[in-house]
Amino acid sequence: MAHPVLALGAAAVTLAGNVWYLPALVDLRAGDDRPRATRLAAVACLVWWMGAAAAGPLLLSPLPGWAAEAVVVVGAGAGGVLRCVAAGVGRREQVEQARRWEALALRV
Repeated sequence: MAHPVLALGAAAVTLAGNVWYLPALVDLRAGDDRPRATRLAAVACLVWWMGAAAAGPLLLSPLPGWAAEAVVVVGAGAGGVLRCVAAGVGRREQVEQARRWEALALRV
């Protein structure tokens, strides 16, 4: 398939992905109002979508096609790792929150 067609497809998929990356931007802009795990998950989402978005211009450049594939793979890998880290942080936050509620219940 021709690279311009692939670039158009990458752009269309990235534009359609706004239902994921725009809420992630909102979570990041909220700052400390959101839990750390939520912010990490938002960063993971943005990294993943940035990798997909970067593929379009690379497909239109004179670089070989594997360069765009490498960017997508690196973005997906980094996003996946960040999402796993966010899941671990979220579990720790839930345990800490449960301890706080338990301590509060003991005082009452």
